[in-house]
Amino acid sequence: MESERWLKTPPRFAVVGTSGSGKTTLASRIAQRLGIAHVELDSLYWGPDWTLTPRPLFRERVAEALSGEAWSTDGNYSAVRDIVWTRAGTVVWLDYALPVVMWRVIWRTIRRSVSQEELWNGNRERISTALLSRDSIVLWAFNSYRRRKRDYPMLFDLPEYAHLQVVHLSSPRVAGEWLGSLPAVPER
Repeated sequence: MESERWLKTPPRFAVVGTSGSGKTTLASRIAQRLGIAHVELDSLYWGPDWTLTPRPLFRERVAEALSGEAWSTDGNYSAVRDIVWTRAGTVVWLDYALPVVMWRVIWRTIRRSVSQEELWNGNRERISTALLSRDSIVLWAFNSYRRRKRDYPMLFDLPEYAHLQVVHLSSPRVAGEWLGSLPAVPER
């Protein structure tokens, strides 16, 4: 039985997918459901005023954050993939259709910009940057979509990641059903 697997090994999940697909939301919900830590890689990468954390420091932060026995994390950072995936037991790939991803990333960006939601380290999205600049998250999601679709299956087949259970989710509905199949920790 699948739920018995979580009783035998500490659950460690890495949620990946195109920007805007819902990685952080799903990783957070996995953590809540299983009563484990949620580690958001973006919060370790982005400094104040959208400054990038230097690679060695980023790797150090990720290694420290994932040193616990059980966690759920989200992100596509190739700079720390070896750290995350080597330690993970399960990779959850959100492989949604392009229209779904684009709708989600546009809606999320507008919502965050209008509400002035703080993301990490005081950073907030701005409509002008997020939608209309060369640094647009919407443009990034569109341009990286096909690359992720091509690259993830090849990465999953590498010998160093043979230990991973890969959960391939093709729609938000399927993701919700899969999440519901995980054993829930009792409310306290």
